[in-house]
Amino acid sequence: MAYVIVGTCINDAACVDVCPVDCILPRPNDPRFREADMLAIDPAACIDCNACAEACPVNAIYSEHRLPQALQRYRRINAELTGRAVT
Repeated sequence: MAYVIVGTCINDAACVDVCPVDCILPRPNDPRFREADMLAIDPAACIDCNACAEACPVNAIYSEHRLPQALQRYRRINAELTGRAVT
């Protein structure tokens, strides 16, 4: 199971700073960070620790199994943004 970032993300990096496995991309030192509309979680690297969801100031991060139906497309979007295939 992984966590998923949705479109209400404000790209402030609070979640990036607390992720113990660096699975949230792009990272602040990546040139793409400033241009990114939202961040994304690599579903293959996420260890389901919940640290990112707790740190998110706008509640834009959901556990994959609690992702509302209306936001399901973000599961695919996160995978695509991190270069992973959806399983």
